Amino acid sequence: MTKQEWKNKTVVTEFILLGFGNGPELDSFLFLMFLSIYIMTITGNIFIIVLTVANQHLHTPMYFFLGNLACLEICYSSNILPRMLLSYLGGDRSISVKGCFTQYYFFGCLAAAECYLLAVMSYDRYLAVCKSLHYPSRMNSQLCLQLGAASWISGFLSNSVLTFLISNLDFCGPNEIEHFFCDSLPMIKLSCSNTHVTGLVTSVVAGVCSLPPFLLTFSSYLYIIITVMSIPSATGRKKAFSTCSSHLIVVILFYWSILTVYVLPHHNTQISLNKVVSVFYTILTPLVNPLIYSLRNKEVKEALRKQTSRFPAFRGLLSVKKK
Repeated sequence: MTKQEWKNKTVVTEFILLGFGNGPELDSFLFLMFLSIYIMTITGNIFIIVLTVANQHLHTPMYFFLGNLACLEICYSSNILPRMLLSYLGGDRSISVKGCFTQYYFFGCLAAAECYLLAVMSYDRYLAVCKSLHYPSRMNSQLCLQLGAASWISGFLSNSVLTFLISNLDFCGPNEIEHFFCDSLPMIKLSCSNTHVTGLVTSVVAGVCSLPPFLLTFSSYLYIIITVMSIPSATGRKKAFSTCSSHLIVVILFYWSILTVYVLPHHNTQISLNKVVSVFYTILTPLVNPLIYSLRNKEVKEALRKQTSRFPAFRGLLSVKKK
């Protein structure tokens, strides 16, 4: 279909993102809440990137992947939250059709890339814990770069087909999207074309992008837990479990929400529920990932102490704490 034919067939020129409700009081509350979340998300993930780059002790495979994850979360949040904030601040919830397709494209690419990256990170931890003797030779710098690049490239390629299919649908009205961002399923529901193939491809691609990485991630942590159980020291087991359990909770939360929205059968009554579930993987996961994956880590705390001790003001604060 040529660009001119697409323009002639498309009646709708903009969509309305309904979000979570209307009303000045509710809009003000949602604006302040999501603004706080966005600031904390960006600050936390930038902190992780700066710390891993600046500290030589953190130039390891684990923190290389954490830096990639932090960068991904910044892009992920910036693709959705600023548009939400503008709608709650000014009351204009309209978005152009092309702008909606663009937002969906980057959202789908980044979501798929995160699935692959989480699987890569779990595989890295599996090698470090279960194959510790072979870890330095297996997880070398070349493999790290290849796995990191593969995660990003696979994510961006996987959603290209879906975006192409959705952008070639006809939208004749209505134009109200029952969501807080441009997602595939709410947009498909508004199309006046035959959407059977597009809906089927959406479920297939979502399954391919989420199920294999989830199984790899879950299997890796299962082997890690079995290995940790064999540690004779109770203190060692507790230390390992505290980290693994936190990581596993975030992974399960992320994949549970992804699979619920995109892979399980859909019904009209699930629209509001899917919108709420979407908050977990679009807003909450980028917020808590820096806390779970890095800020509870002793190596990160030690790197932070060394970085802050270079400044006189921080040195004084640290010396007071020691006393």
